[in-house]
Order: sequence, then C-alpha cells, then structure tokens
Amino acid sequence: MDIEVVRNATLFAGLDDEATSALLKFMKPRSLRRGTVLFREGDEGDELYIVSSGKLKLGRESSDGRQNLLSVAGPGEIIGELALFDPGARSTTVTAVSQTELLSLKHEDFMTWLQERPQAAMNLLRALAQRLRKTNDTVGDLVFQDVPGRVAKALLDLSTRFGKPAPDGVLVAHDLTQEELAQLVGASRETVNKALADFAGRGWLRLEARAVVILDMNRLKARAH
Repeated sequence: MDIEVVRNATLFAGLDDEATSALLKFMKPRSLRRGTVLFREGDEGDELYIVSSGKLKLGRESSDGRQNLLSVAGPGEIIGELALFDPGARSTTVTAVSQTELLSLKHEDFMTWLQERPQAAMNLLRALAQRLRKTNDTVGDLVFQDVPGRVAKALLDLSTRFGKPAPDGVLVAHDLTQEELAQLVGASRETVNKALADFAGRGWLRLEARAVVILDMNRLKARAH
C-alpha cells in the first residue's frame, strides 16, 4: 500500500514515517466496481475509508424517495470519519461512480493507534471543520444562488479536484450522469442541462460523455459568484 495515499488524506497529513507505517498495518485494501454501494444510509458503521483512486458519490434519500447528491469524493479524500469516534448509523449512501480503490480503518484499531499520537486528533478536528464549512457553503448556495451559478460553482469544484490539462483547456472527467450532476446542484436535470448548454454556447466549456472541458475558466468563475 502506498504510504503517500495516507499522507495525502487531510486527517493524516504531516505524519512522520513511523506513525504512517504503524497506521498502514491496521489498514485493509478494498476495491469497488462502478455502481457498487460501499454502505447505505442507516447502516451501522465503525470504519473510515481513504480513497486511493477512483470516485464515489455521497447522497441521501428523502422520505418520498427523491435522491440528493451531497458530494463526490476522489483520491486522498476521506469517507466515514465520524465513525472513528462515534460508531453508529451512516448518514449517507456511498456508491462508486468509477472503478475505485480504498483503504479501510476500523474504530478499534484507530483508537489503539491514536493513544500514542494525539496530534492526529487535531488533524481530525480540522478535517471536520472543513467539512462543516463546506456544508454551510452548500446551504448558502441553495438559498441565495441561481441554478446556473450553482452549476458553474460545482464544475469549478470538480475541476479543482479532478481536472487535468487538455490541449484547449481543463478536462474534468466527473464520471457523473446528467441526473447525478443535477442532484449535486439541487436542481432538475432539465434546468441543469439548459445551463450547461448555455455555457457551451458561450464558448466557456465543451460537453463530453460524463465530462466537460472548461475552455474559459475566468468566465465560469465570474458566473459562479
């Protein structure tokens, strides 16, 4: 297992070789094919997962069956960190949207490791604070920002984490269906598709299968604000 995968995760950033190697001894690899559910909302859980490669979507389902996509996690990101300190029911359903490789860590093993390394607890608090801040931003966007603005902001966020240079811009292979992208911004598929078509018509981006190529980053940033 690659030691850098663990070091790139927010929770374990800054660990020395000894601490990281000790932690890796407790971790187990896991592979998921596209469409495979890692865990469901309401499942009991006591494991944290670090994404080594691939992407997963985190979502919730309303009482009337509607789906809401909260976020997309990629390499170096952590899933299920709350279960390390408070094992219990999962708050989201997590599903692979591409072939995904993970490292898992159980609550009991983590606590054994943490007793000698209290600095990691500070890292966890920082990671949780970052997640709370992002949640607050998302709520604010839903209240105050129009759908095209939310689409632009979502694409910029995806480009920051998954974007790769392309000959004419930045390729963002998000691996999401049109419906999933609509769920991510909290709008109907028709409204999101209309916004994407408008952006494409203005020359800001090019649409591809489960991906976009951002051609004018500055214009997209301006629309996101």
